[in-house]
Amino acid sequence: MRKVYFKDLKKHLDEQITLDGFIEKIRDLQYVQFMILRDGTGQVQVTIEKNEENKSLNDIVSSLTLESTVKVVGKLLDSPNVKLNGMELIPTEISPTSSSKAELPIDIKDKGKALRETRLDYRFLDLRRNDNHLFFQCETTLEHALREYFIKNDFIEIHSPKIAKGAAESGAEVFKIDYFGEEACLSQSPQFYKQMAIAAGFNNVFEIGPVFRAENSHTSYHATEINMADAEISYIDSVDEVMSTEEAWLKYGIDALWEQYGEKIENTYKVTKPNTEVAFPRITFKEAKEILREKYSFVGEREDDLERHEEKLLCQYAKEKYKSDFIFITKFPFAARPFYHMLDEEGLTESYDLLFRGVEITTGAQREHRYDILKEQMIKKGVNPESLDFYLEFFEYGCPPHGGFGVGIARIMMQLFNIDNIREATFIYRGPTRLNP
Repeated sequence: MRKVYFKDLKKHLDEQITLDGFIEKIRDLQYVQFMILRDGTGQVQVTIEKNEENKSLNDIVSSLTLESTVKVVGKLLDSPNVKLNGMELIPTEISPTSSSKAELPIDIKDKGKALRETRLDYRFLDLRRNDNHLFFQCETTLEHALREYFIKNDFIEIHSPKIAKGAAESGAEVFKIDYFGEEACLSQSPQFYKQMAIAAGFNNVFEIGPVFRAENSHTSYHATEINMADAEISYIDSVDEVMSTEEAWLKYGIDALWEQYGEKIENTYKVTKPNTEVAFPRITFKEAKEILREKYSFVGEREDDLERHEEKLLCQYAKEKYKSDFIFITKFPFAARPFYHMLDEEGLTESYDLLFRGVEITTGAQREHRYDILKEQMIKKGVNPESLDFYLEFFEYGCPPHGGFGVGIARIMMQLFNIDNIREATFIYRGPTRLNP
């Protein structure tokens, strides 16, 4: 018999069907028993009258515990008086398929009754909540749409190695590992391999996969293992082409997500769709600092980069002036950027950050593809060219002008759903103090 998901039950009214699910609620009354089952796609009420004919079923229900799983065979009836979706299943068979302890370590119906760290300890239970099921269904849909955009626009998907000889970003911390007696590290970024693909003539490439950052950071928006979407584009004339590609890509993904789940997202998370009808504004780093000083009377401690509060204020500015949830900040100083970002005639990088609802979600840039200049910039940053000779070699045999970007999927989801901590926006979170489950 074909498996029936609860979301499709209305197609099976007046049919004899088999359902599998978790027991969410049991009411054992004098003359009748009710069970509410769920399967991750929906819920259904199972109704069992108490009588001699049903005694074996009644005994089984009386012995069950919440969060156990059961297989139920029965007839699905249209019942307008039933509050849950106006239908009920009248069973002829009930078979327990697993048993849960009577006392759960966390309350899965009210996440506020347990500390976040406790819920993360029991993430497999925490994830049973309906809002979490919706969240990860939405992440699946968004990621699919983002991949679909790339494929429709002639990008090749690559899968770069996650064990690397050297760091992709100068100065960043890495997780060192022993690789058969040779020192290696977990990859921080597919950056070098994206550029290798460009040097190989792959025109446009993308990758969606894990990266690892050994930063001892305990903020609400950092993790040590991240699912990243990366892209690299050939034969560009300026970094503006990279920004335009990312803008179109994000709008495509957000529109697809809201088309499928918009009503559920807004009802469950009480958020609105980002405005995809307006262009994302673009301002330089210098202009951004002037706006912060003149409009908001705020001067950050760093002269070469943006602080979190500055990002929030700039997003507020974009919303007020441009009705945009996004804003590009361009032309960052070289001091705040890696060696492979191209410099303009004033020594500023042809790079950008994309801010979304108060948080930076992307760093993108036109890359330096000219061998001699790239080598010079390495030395200026204190990177020994010999340590990255394999990378420099990509540019000795011809390499097109190119640029790209990288986006953390969890950060996008976190901002879309107004979630206050990346731990809640990650299936299994990894941080400096969390290696379990």
